[in-house]
Amino acid sequence: MRKVAFASAIGNTIEYYDFTLYATATALVFNKIFFPSFDPLVGSLAAFATFFVGYCARPLGGILFGHFGDRAGRKTALLMTMLIMGIGTFLIGLVPSYDSIGVLAPIALVVLRMAQGIGIGGEYGGGMVMTVEHAPPERRGFFSALVHVGVPAGFLIPIVLLGVLSTQMEEAQFLSWGWRLPFLFSIVLVGTGLFIRFQISETPAFQRVLREGQAASLPVVEAVRDHRRNVLLGIGAKVAESGLFNIYAVFAITYCVSRLGLPRQEILNGVLVGCALECLTLPFFGALSDRIGRRAVYLGGMAFQALLALVFFTMLDSGHTGMVWLAIALGLALGHGSVFGAQGAFFSELFPARIRYSGLSLVQQIGPILGGGLSPLIATALLAEQGSTAMIAAYMAAMALFSGACALALRPARSA
Repeated sequence: MRKVAFASAIGNTIEYYDFTLYATATALVFNKIFFPSFDPLVGSLAAFATFFVGYCARPLGGILFGHFGDRAGRKTALLMTMLIMGIGTFLIGLVPSYDSIGVLAPIALVVLRMAQGIGIGGEYGGGMVMTVEHAPPERRGFFSALVHVGVPAGFLIPIVLLGVLSTQMEEAQFLSWGWRLPFLFSIVLVGTGLFIRFQISETPAFQRVLREGQAASLPVVEAVRDHRRNVLLGIGAKVAESGLFNIYAVFAITYCVSRLGLPRQEILNGVLVGCALECLTLPFFGALSDRIGRRAVYLGGMAFQALLALVFFTMLDSGHTGMVWLAIALGLALGHGSVFGAQGAFFSELFPARIRYSGLSLVQQIGPILGGGLSPLIATALLAEQGSTAMIAAYMAAMALFSGACALALRPARSA
């Protein structure tokens, strides 16, 4: 079981390394080299629009690989998702700038971003299902949370790499070619991840489905038809988890650097600390969900984030390093950590094994379109329009309350 959880966590780390690398580069680099503009906020809006495109492609990956994973097996689907994601990320590191090839540069970026989205769309559901179906029912929360450690860990690595490169190089060199190195390095991580995943066996639950001849012919259709309530409510419950995470870890970087004029590395270090702490809190909240229930932990995390929204930007606006770091750490380690720690087992148990990969993928990949994919774009637009953060804070609190209400209404499947 530990081997399965470790392999899934490593795979999740690699996938989110690729995805986070793009997100961080969007905030720091892409608005300058792919979307040049006299107004930094306008460039950021265009760059975050391509960030959103990746989220739009995720449901396609979830449907495609969910169908394949529920029909042919979780393991094979996971090997394919890693290849797609890794190759897309590697090629982004080779795209010339806007100054070199004009409009073809952002077009190429969008196409490769879609490939990233398709890969991660199929990755998450498979990795989580692989772990949950191997784990004892009474410890699903803990082991699924170990898989989620791959997300903040996947944030840590590219932030460290980009941080080191941006501080050790002249800005002109960093913007010219330095930012490309972490993207090119991803090919090494992909090879490592593939090697690890070849060592993992198929899940007992899926083997039982095949043995009993119960494999669904159209698992996505069956999930929508027979489990519509859980699909819709699960999507709603997912919105704030992904949306608020990208406020803490993506938009906060842009806001602090572009609006407050704080040193870029200072903010990157704050996100780094928050992600490192979340690696520690996730297993705690996962284990807590095994003891007091998934829903209770999930709702507690949403309530905390609704309250945090009221003071988050006040803490950032202080400009004090310790206060900025505390705001980001509270958001990531406690707010997001509590919700994400319970989420893997909570959402997996909404669907029976025969359609679990597809059902979980629908929830996990459609929800982030409305949450994580849009939140940096909406927050940037609100800042540009209003000139203050009051509406952003209201938007954050509204997301948390909405997702909390959806989570409250979720019901696990009888055969979970």
